[in-house]
Amino acid sequence: MRHYAKFRTVLLSAALLTAIYVAHRAAAQDTSGAGGATATVERINPFSLVVQNMDWVFAIIVLCSIIGVTLIIQGFIKARPSVMIPESTNNRIRDMIAQRQFRELIEFTETDPSFVSKALNPALKRAPNFQAMKEAMETAVGEQTANEFRRIEYLNIIGNLGPLLGLLGTVLGMIEAFGQMSVAGNADPKILAYGISKALCHTMLGLMLALPCLAAFGVLRTLVDRLTVRGALIAEELLLMIKPAEARPAAQATRLPAAPVAVPVPSAGAARRAEPVAAAVPVAQVPAVAPAPAAPAAPATRFQG
Repeated sequence: MRHYAKFRTVLLSAALLTAIYVAHRAAAQDTSGAGGATATVERINPFSLVVQNMDWVFAIIVLCSIIGVTLIIQGFIKARPSVMIPESTNNRIRDMIAQRQFRELIEFTETDPSFVSKALNPALKRAPNFQAMKEAMETAVGEQTANEFRRIEYLNIIGNLGPLLGLLGTVLGMIEAFGQMSVAGNADPKILAYGISKALCHTMLGLMLALPCLAAFGVLRTLVDRLTVRGALIAEELLLMIKPAEARPAAQATRLPAAPVAVPVPSAGAARRAEPVAAAVPVAQVPAVAPAPAAPAAPATRFQG
């Protein structure tokens, strides 16, 4: 996909240069075939007209141009992987997590300006509840992404205001040109053409302001979107590395219970030996014991007199 985007950019640039070359060749042929009368016509530089007729619309366009160039340079400086998600910062955070240096990690992410650090810091402050840590990280990622997009949104605003400012200057210039003709009382086409050319210079300035700002905004928006998604994935990976240690402080603060006392359990053979015989042998198989015979009574003794 990246190679395709580069190829598309090169193709569009080549098509634009070809169109400019063809238009220039066509204009040169028209000028050479017009005859000697047109050869004596002097070409007017539009920038000289702009310099000779500076007004408050021109001042606003110049101010917006300075702001736009500053935002473009600043945007391309910050929208780089080495600035938003530096690899050295990510490796240092991984080392701190591996060594369980959570206090130092909180202090480091508090002052580090990278995207990953700003996303992890609110999550670390809500430990050891992992669900709360995850929600805090998602909120921080959304906030950081919105901040990055708001920073380049001013380019979109300036790019949309450029043509409107140029149109405003053109309308004011046309009004001034027709007003001068009405005051002079004669319809001299030279005066009218000069006034219209001055008015159209504002449109040119507005388009020159809008084109680079809108082009830079489109490129920067793609870069910021790609880097923020990558930073969110890295922050989620680092948060999962912290998850197994979420219950570690609670385990250290809780006193370990006493070891249970082992109770000997009798074996199955001993239990069977301890059972009574009557329980092991069926009652029907036990022979009945006859009662012992009673001793015969002694014969009574008779006394004879």
